[in-house]
Amino acid sequence: MTRLLVHVEGQTEEQFVNDLLAPHLQDHGYTSVSARLIGNARQRGKRGGVKPWSEARKAIVNHLRQDTGSSAATMVDYYGLPHTGPKAWPGREVVSDARFLARPEVVEKAVLEDVARTMGVGFDPSRFIPFVTMHEFEALLFSDCERFAQGIGQPEMTSPLQKIRDAFSNPEEIDDSPDTAPSKRVVALIPEYQKPLMGTLAALEIGLVTMRTECPHFDAWLKRLENLSAQEAT
Repeated sequence: MTRLLVHVEGQTEEQFVNDLLAPHLQDHGYTSVSARLIGNARQRGKRGGVKPWSEARKAIVNHLRQDTGSSAATMVDYYGLPHTGPKAWPGREVVSDARFLARPEVVEKAVLEDVARTMGVGFDPSRFIPFVTMHEFEALLFSDCERFAQGIGQPEMTSPLQKIRDAFSNPEEIDDSPDTAPSKRVVALIPEYQKPLMGTLAALEIGLVTMRTECPHFDAWLKRLENLSAQEAT
């Protein structure tokens, strides 16, 4: 079961999986790693945003049922996850006041439990490894502000970006308010920032090694993915 499909919400995450994550995991034994946007592929050109859980769950469950020899994962931003009403993701509403490190874990556990319940008896929960980015994809780019700035062709922005990074113990703690979420901070400094293109260029410049060193929750997810392949090989 070394095929992996990562269900993502946006083009930036899609490119991240295909350009950075796939080669890394293939070096760890995966035969295929790819990304798929949650929802209708024809909507790719329209504005993103995290889809309702019912829609995301349907995509994940359909994949797991149709390809029983594969695994699935998610890569979605905690910032913007629907947390109330029919669109809410499991666990999201109850974690706002939880300690930082507990928030993604609560959501991921609830999401896994809901998928397992929907899949029914006989489903192996190790086939699904959800990941909620804290708090947003751009947080990963603050792992190395110099390379972030170089990757987007604006080395003069290293110092302003580093000033933001230095206010937090690690990039994943950069908060999720509408005005101070990672991407909002970047756009405030660099109005011409284009997430799909520039985010991918910066990620390629920074690399996975630095990201996982600076971002413990991201590192934990990668380790689970690596371990899954290792287990299948034994």
